[in-house]
Amino acid sequence: MPGASRPPFTRSLLSPRHWPAWLGVGVIRLIARLPYPALLWLGRRLGALVQWLPSPRRHIVQVNIGLCFPELGAAEQAALIDANLRDVGLMLVEFALGWMGSDRQIARIPLQVEGLEHLAAARAQGKGVLLVGGHFSHLELCARLVSQRIRIAGMYRRMDSDVFEWNVLRARLDYADAMFEKEDLRGTVKYLRNGGTLWYAPDQDMRSKDSVFVPFFGVPAATITATHHLARMSGALVIPFFHRRLPGSEGYVLRLGAPLRDFPGADVHHDTARINGCIEQMVREAPAQYLWAHKRFKTRPPGQPPVY
Repeated sequence: MPGASRPPFTRSLLSPRHWPAWLGVGVIRLIARLPYPALLWLGRRLGALVQWLPSPRRHIVQVNIGLCFPELGAAEQAALIDANLRDVGLMLVEFALGWMGSDRQIARIPLQVEGLEHLAAARAQGKGVLLVGGHFSHLELCARLVSQRIRIAGMYRRMDSDVFEWNVLRARLDYADAMFEKEDLRGTVKYLRNGGTLWYAPDQDMRSKDSVFVPFFGVPAATITATHHLARMSGALVIPFFHRRLPGSEGYVLRLGAPLRDFPGADVHHDTARINGCIEQMVREAPAQYLWAHKRFKTRPPGQPPVY
């Protein structure tokens, strides 16, 4: 099987410099053991704290929402900013559950899945599939949830902490079909050519040379072109993949759209703009649940001033 292998445990992970990270992993494991309603309650309490604590992230969220929703009045923008900051608390506990929750806990979460027929049709053709989505706060948990229904692989960036890398990669490999580092283009293409299904989110400013400026909410955004290239080299179909948290303890909706027609095309700029357009539609359905704390517009077109 291509992709990352399960990392071995080494004595260096027990070094005193790693003890704070092990403490953090322990807290995450405890949170992940909570019943789902209690976990959401904790996330909302943490979110209320995040909303009121001074943080440079508030400025980033404020700038992004101001750029992307100019049609909203000041009061509406302020309400969306607060809702998004509160959502960070839920994101923290959902990451804990997605990484460390037991299979029994995951199976108990209410879930609606729409559009599996599009994936079945792709597999009937012997095609690989790129499930293209966005960085929503519950992406890790929803990847775990969708893995209950379909075999799915993911792409990831290696964590800075060796302890978290060891724990999280092993946890992901327990439910994922495979995990590919973002630099592993060859392994990713091989997996897709063999009919695999890969979840992929190209909506962050990676400051990569393989980026082009295309609109995101009408703002020029440096966007990686990998979706075009992966589809071209592998022959995989590109299917939009959206997930949304429902109110209260009602769970999540996962939706697989129809494959994008005539993708990839001859123009990488046009294809990349299409992907941004798909993700923008997803964000408009659940704007408070999107990761606005990321500096999406950090890289600016030549001659344009910074926004953060």
